[in-house]
Amino acid sequence: MPAGGFAAPSAGGDFEAKITPIVIISCIMAATGGLMFGYDVGVSGGVTSMDPFLKKFFPVVYRKQHEELESNYCKYDNQGLQLFTSSLYLAGLTSTFFASYTTRSFGRKATMLIAGIFFIVGVVLNTAAQDLAMLIIGRILLGCGVGFANQAVPLFLSEIAPTRIRGGLNILFQLNVTIGILFANLVNYGTAKIKGGWGWRVSLGLAGIPAVLLTVGSLLVVDTPNSLIERGRLEEGKAVLRKIRGTDKIEPEYQELLEASRVAKLVKHPFRNLMQRRNRPQLIIAVALQIFQQFTGINAIMFYAPVLFDTLGFGSDASLYSAVITGAVNVLSTLVSVYSVDKVGRRLLLLEAGVQMFFSQVVIAIILGIKVKDHSNNLHTGYAVLVVVLVCTFVAGFAWSWGPLGWLIPSETFPLETRSAGQSVTVCVNLLFTFVIAQSFLSMLCHLKYGIFLFFSGWVFIMSFFVLFLLPETKNIPIEEMTERVWKKHWLWKRFMDDHVEGFPVFGYNDEETVVNGSDKKRDGYGNGFDPSSQL
Repeated sequence: MPAGGFAAPSAGGDFEAKITPIVIISCIMAATGGLMFGYDVGVSGGVTSMDPFLKKFFPVVYRKQHEELESNYCKYDNQGLQLFTSSLYLAGLTSTFFASYTTRSFGRKATMLIAGIFFIVGVVLNTAAQDLAMLIIGRILLGCGVGFANQAVPLFLSEIAPTRIRGGLNILFQLNVTIGILFANLVNYGTAKIKGGWGWRVSLGLAGIPAVLLTVGSLLVVDTPNSLIERGRLEEGKAVLRKIRGTDKIEPEYQELLEASRVAKLVKHPFRNLMQRRNRPQLIIAVALQIFQQFTGINAIMFYAPVLFDTLGFGSDASLYSAVITGAVNVLSTLVSVYSVDKVGRRLLLLEAGVQMFFSQVVIAIILGIKVKDHSNNLHTGYAVLVVVLVCTFVAGFAWSWGPLGWLIPSETFPLETRSAGQSVTVCVNLLFTFVIAQSFLSMLCHLKYGIFLFFSGWVFIMSFFVLFLLPETKNIPIEEMTERVWKKHWLWKRFMDDHVEGFPVFGYNDEETVVNGSDKKRDGYGNGFDPSSQL
């Protein structure tokens, strides 16, 4: 899915911690950021298939839709209509840079509050929109909310949760994204039946529910100990840690947080550090996963599901109903990932889903190539049901693999000193390619027709080979042991792990770093020698 978030687990081991009510409540409140994001993704495709909405804001598309001479595949080909959807992701991409600063300087809680305010103002403008400019400005503000929420919420979830449930809570954000999409599809199905032509305002306005929940939640939750310690509020951070862990035996975890904060502050140029040779495998994999995630074609289906089904001749009601079905499959299949990701591993889920997605897209292309012509009125009922089943098969495969794992794997692989920079790059690449797909899909559908599914299936084939040969398994491997147990044992990436090569700089903390006698001993910012491998 789109920028579902990025969790950054600390390098810690198992510390004594209870699953306290404050942790559960805080995580539920924070995860409404995913609900908001998912609703924004799902609602756009529904309203753009409603005649009153098109008539008011996109009259050219409305006329094309009702012209028999127009190709079925090209009815919705309009840059303005695509901009309505894609502007959110472009704004999210831009705001991520500012969100990175506020997350670090003012904390996760304050950043979530800013996201909630952006969401509320954007919802108000969209609901009351009188012209296209007002509509686009509202979407841009929603995009700013997405940028801030995607930066802060997953970090908040990963930092406040006990280690043993951190993976599940990471996917909780992605699960909320899928629930938001389903909720939007259900709302669109209902509001499309409202007489008077104002149903689209209800669809856009109901986004205010998760927006208000996120805003209120950000006022009620505590900030994370990591954030408080990072900003020098040590005693407050210790008190919050004691409160959320439900025990007084917090000293080992507290000391590790202090050390992690100290080491992180030694990194003067995190983005330059990210480009060093030993960090390239993590960077290549993180960037590739974000690009591949978008080129599965999932967002083309989730953004424009009602439009896509309407194009195939389902009719307005049937297309919205079909979108609800795919949304429900998306939610249920994400639950499969929550259950199985730490049992069967990341690679197996990705490879199995690759086969599933590839064949479902190829068969869809064959059916559409034979049955859906430029001016055919509808798809035969039997074939229509088969297309929905195949789309659901594709969505299910994505939802238990590339959806959550596209975010989880980078969060497990970046070492401490490059994690913040790696997070920013990952989110930005994801939003950039989400924007590209959102802005181009309807035009690609017009020109490639059924070949659009062959285009995406080709990418699925490529990314499956990438996983097979270049993606190592990270299941149940502690963050601090990732270098020794994963990268140094991989047939290709071990060539980049040259920290034992004499005279080769490794971390790039600052200008005082040295490599002494070919070892990993360096000078930290306080003039003391330390072994950086212990901080991985």
